[in-house]
Amino acid sequence: MLRFYSADDVHRALAFPQLVAALERAFARGATVPLRHVHALDESDLLLLMPAWRSGAGHTNDPGALGIKLVTVFPGAAKHGAATVSALYVLLDRNTGQPRALLDGEALTLRRTAAASALAARFMARPDSKTLLVIGTGKLAPFLLRAHCELRPALRHVALWGRSTQRAALLAERLRGDGLPVSAVDDLEGAVRGADIVSCATTATQPMVQGRWLAAGTHVDLVGGFTRTMREADDDAVARARIVVDTYAGALAEAGDLIEPLERGVIARERVVAELAELVRGERAGRSDDAQITLFKSVGTALEDLAAAELVTEANESR
Repeated sequence: MLRFYSADDVHRALAFPQLVAALERAFARGATVPLRHVHALDESDLLLLMPAWRSGAGHTNDPGALGIKLVTVFPGAAKHGAATVSALYVLLDRNTGQPRALLDGEALTLRRTAAASALAARFMARPDSKTLLVIGTGKLAPFLLRAHCELRPALRHVALWGRSTQRAALLAERLRGDGLPVSAVDDLEGAVRGADIVSCATTATQPMVQGRWLAAGTHVDLVGGFTRTMREADDDAVARARIVVDTYAGALAEAGDLIEPLERGVIARERVVAELAELVRGERAGRSDDAQITLFKSVGTALEDLAAAELVTEANESR
């Protein structure tokens, strides 16, 4: 029977500790993940297709998995009372190709993106990190904040910065009501200088994080930009850091934060030292010493969507 899982169903099923563990297994195991397909419907509207699949393990009860996320980006949707970005995930049976479930794609994306950042930080941030700065006040920001806090109980303070100080203050107040140690800040430079982990979730096209602000040992998490024209950190930040990406294929094709410095010779390709799967498998190190600045660049991968969708269906089918 084909099941539909609403946004509430997805959020309820994807607690961050369990989701991070599922992503770790998925990256270690691997899957076939083509680069996302982007189709321009006209001058402004886009259709994105993000498939992924893997075969089952023959000696276990694992039947494998197959799924695709359908994303639309319609800038003019607001005048019709709809969101600019909409998404739906289709999970199919790997053996028969029959649809198993439909899932709210936005909820799935918010959860898996935040969980991937928390997973990367496990390998890349200093174990004694106590201060987190989240830059951005959009839909992803509170999920990033919660994921880092749940996976890193040593965090003592979370700063939140946004272009709108009022919006940042309102979001910080709401999160404090949930027991999180969050305060809004209006001095971005000072907040970056004082943070052990800087997590940036914006759609900026001009760099916001400046390399000269980064203290030794800082971990920088860039998850907002997903096109060649988007930049969240400047050349100096990229040049100073040990760089890890979610996937080589995605980040080196789509991440403006890396493509621009690479094309202008600011950094060499060898400076991108690992992708997340290599950290998980123990093939590469995320950090070599406590003074090193580290940078994780994520553009999103369908492997994460597939793992999250499987976890949602497993959680509900086991009830």
